[in-house]
Amino acid sequence: MYHYKTQGTCSTGIDLEISPDGIITYCKIINGCKGNTEGLSRMVIGRKADEVAETLAGIPCRSNTSCPDQLSKAIRACQAG
Repeated sequence: MYHYKTQGTCSTGIDLEISPDGIITYCKIINGCKGNTEGLSRMVIGRKADEVAETLAGIPCRSNTSCPDQLSKAIRACQAG
C-alpha cells in the first residue's frame, strides 16, 4: 500500500495500490468531501493508472490543485516507487 500526503486540499492523504500491470486496485482518499472523494475512489478502481493520472492532472479547486489533481500526483509518485 502506498500512502501519499496531499497538499493544498481538504483531503489529507491518499492510500493507493496499483497492480504490476498498471491497474488501480485500491484507492481511498482520506478526509475531504466524503461524497466526492468516495465517488472518485470508486470510479478509478479497475482503471489503468496512466489513463486516470492523465485525465485528472491539473484540475483546480480552491487553489492550483484539487483532490483529483492530488490523486494524479499520488499515482505518479506510486509508479515512481
